[in-house]
Amino acid sequence: MDLDALTAARREEWARLDELGRRRRLTGREVDELVARYRSASADLADIKTSAGRTPQGDHVSTLLAQARLRLTGAGDDGLRRLSRFFLLQLPAALYRVRWTTLIIAAGFAAVASLVAVWISQDPQLVASLGTEAQLQDYVDNRFTQYYSENPAAVFAGTVWTNNAWIAAQCVLFGITGLWPLMVLVQNAIGIGTTAAVMTAFDRGDVFLLYIAPHGLLELTCIFVAGAAGLHIFWAWVAPGARSRGEALAQEGRSLATVAIGLVLALALSGVVEGFVTPQPWPWPVKIGLGALALGVFLIYMLVIGRRAHRRGESGDLTEYEAGTPRLVAG
Repeated sequence: MDLDALTAARREEWARLDELGRRRRLTGREVDELVARYRSASADLADIKTSAGRTPQGDHVSTLLAQARLRLTGAGDDGLRRLSRFFLLQLPAALYRVRWTTLIIAAGFAAVASLVAVWISQDPQLVASLGTEAQLQDYVDNRFTQYYSENPAAVFAGTVWTNNAWIAAQCVLFGITGLWPLMVLVQNAIGIGTTAAVMTAFDRGDVFLLYIAPHGLLELTCIFVAGAAGLHIFWAWVAPGARSRGEALAQEGRSLATVAIGLVLALALSGVVEGFVTPQPWPWPVKIGLGALALGVFLIYMLVIGRRAHRRGESGDLTEYEAGTPRLVAG
C-alpha cells in the first residue's frame, strides 16, 4: 500500500471526521455520517498499521477516532473501571519499573548506615559528642522505646504516616533535581546509623533492631522506592533518548507520579504497624513477623502483580486515549 497515496485520497474524509467530532451539536443525519466516517477511518487505520506499522498518519487517524468515539459515546471509561485499572495495572507496573534501582538504593543505604554506625560506636569521643553520659543513658534506657508509646496509637500512627508520606512525595516530585532524593536518603541513613551507634555503644543494639524491624521493613522499602522513582525522572531529563526532554519528562512524570500515590497507601500500612504493633508487649517473633508480612504484601504487589502488568505492555503511564497521541521521532 502506498501510504502517501492513501493519505492524499483520504485527507478530506479525515478532515470531515475531525470536523464532526468537534461539533457540540449534531443533527440526526450528521450522527449517521459520523458513524459511517468512523467506520471508514477505522478500516483505514487497520490498513495503515498492517502495511506500515506505526506512522504519523496512523497516529493522526487514531486521535481522530478517539475524538469521534468520545463524541458518539458521550463519556470515557467509568470511574470504577479507571480505579480498577490504576490499582491492577498502572500502579504495579510503575513500581515494577523501578525494582532494580530500588535494590541498588537499598544496598547503598545499608552500606552508609552500617558505616556510620561502626565508625561512631567504635570511637568514644564521637559518641560523647552526641550528648552527656546521663543524656545518652536516658536515651537508650527510656526515650528510644518511649517514643513509640508516649502518644495514643492512632495519633502516633497518623503522625508518622503523614511525615513519611511527605518524605516519599518529595523524593518523587523533586526527583528532577537529581540531588533531592539522594540528600533525603543519605540523611536518613546517617540518622539511623547514628542511632544504631548510640544504642550499640551502650549494649542496646538488640533493642534497636527489635524496635526498628517491625515497621522499618516496609517503611524503609517505601522510601527506597520513592528515591528510585525520583531518580528515574531525573534520568529522563538527562538522557531522554529519541524523545525531546519535555516529552521524556512528561511521560516519566505521568508514569512515576503514580508511585507517590501508591506509597502513601503503603506507608499508611507501615504507620499502622508502627503505631499499633511496635510498642506492644508481644513476643518479638510475632511483631517482626507482622512487619515482614506487611513487607511481603507490598513486594508481591510490586514484583508479581507488577510483572504481570508489565508483560501486558503497561508502564504506569496514561493510555494513548487519555494522554494523547505522542509525536513520533526518528531514531
